[in-house]
Amino acid sequence: MASTAIPPAEDGNSLSRIFGALFSPKPTFESIARRPTWILPMLVITLISIGGGIVAGHRLDWRTVVEQQIQKRPSAQRRVEQLPPEQREQMLAQQAKIIPITVYAASFAGPPIVMLVIGAVFLGVFNLVSGVPMGFKTSLSIVAHAWMPQVINSLLAIVILCLKDPATIDVQNIVASNLAVFLPDGAATWMSTLLGALDLFSIWVMLLMALGYQAVNPRKLTFGKALGTIVGVWLILVLLRVGLAAAFS
Repeated sequence: MASTAIPPAEDGNSLSRIFGALFSPKPTFESIARRPTWILPMLVITLISIGGGIVAGHRLDWRTVVEQQIQKRPSAQRRVEQLPPEQREQMLAQQAKIIPITVYAASFAGPPIVMLVIGAVFLGVFNLVSGVPMGFKTSLSIVAHAWMPQVINSLLAIVILCLKDPATIDVQNIVASNLAVFLPDGAATWMSTLLGALDLFSIWVMLLMALGYQAVNPRKLTFGKALGTIVGVWLILVLLRVGLAAAFS
């Protein structure tokens, strides 16, 4: 009796994968591991990021933003208060001009650069440390799709920017999705950096990345090992950021 060939699982199209990464992640990342794609998710994330930058540019008073950020850092506030009134005004005006340029540049170039760097880092980590061979396209595809929770974060931020009084918005924590929201005004910069890293959407992204990298070679890489590796790299980066914040605050 002739055997009947079993057809391979459907890999889906790029659009279905965007929603699948959020609502059906395991089969979606198994599909991505078989046939990696990254252009559409990266494009979606970048376009929404640019939209958020545009909305912020129209809604926020950058002079107020500068003053709020200075008030949160006692050392910066002391330095500003020591300046003569004319120099203080000049400094605030210059900062108010620089910040929107930085925001627009980050909203446009930030997402693709960050995803490319993260994809390259974990390509090396999983190839060298965990012994799970994969190509850069596979690693980048996993990162790009695992980043989809940040789309929800950006959309929520846009809604808040449109509806809330701009003077009451914390530009560093618009959605209030991390523990830094519980810190009082004037808290140490290193503390806000540390608690700000404990973010709901960042944790969601890391969980999806673990599913994605596990799907590349599930026999050799368990979900727990993949997640532990990702969290380990994340902790190193957080500690570096906290150290820099403590050194320069």
